[in-house]
Amino acid sequence: MIYFNNVSKLYKDSLALDDVSITIAAGEFVSVVGHSGAGKTTLTKMILAEENPSTGTVFFESINVHTLKNSDLTRLRRRIGVVFQDFKLLQNKTAYENIAFAMEAVGKTDEEIASDVPHVLELVDLGSKIFHFPNQMSGGEQQRLAIARAIINQPEIIIADEPTGNLDPINTHEIVQILKKINDLGTTVILTTHNRGVIDSVGKRVITMEKGKIIRDTKHHK
Repeated sequence: MIYFNNVSKLYKDSLALDDVSITIAAGEFVSVVGHSGAGKTTLTKMILAEENPSTGTVFFESINVHTLKNSDLTRLRRRIGVVFQDFKLLQNKTAYENIAFAMEAVGKTDEEIASDVPHVLELVDLGSKIFHFPNQMSGGEQQRLAIARAIINQPEIIIADEPTGNLDPINTHEIVQILKKINDLGTTVILTTHNRGVIDSVGKRVITMEKGKIIRDTKHHK
């Protein structure tokens, strides 16, 4: 599904990615682990074509993502849901409205919104918070809402960039379990983290990065 072919990214004097070649298959759960500055976020930005490689090529299926026109790039990005460390929720909108907003952006009808939003909130255990605003929720609940928003339009891939970075161990465990549930339903999940405990609880493929290089790629974490 995703293929990096000898991808490097140079920022001024800093090499963020150094000759990276990886393949991520449809339906995989891949954890990308490394310290801050290892290249994890740059790697995910390449998939979204938010950054261009200095050398090499990134393919989504058979498409070179960095040659797409803006309209085609928009369609590609709609196939990918993104979850951020800092949630990026709309503070003046309820849980329902945050998700409805994401559905409206892709042209869903009021009927579809009314049908799908309660269902996705139940999936992330927020059914009782449907009319709560983000500031009425805990950090873990806000991140679960962010995941619901990311999956509402049924993307093929979820990119979760340090989604547990601001959470305590209990909420971290809940977020990981929800991501595993989403993966079990067939969605490819790419999780970046510096937390080895998260990696241990996932128990799937782990790509370890250091100074822009992939230093280890294990299919099943032991």
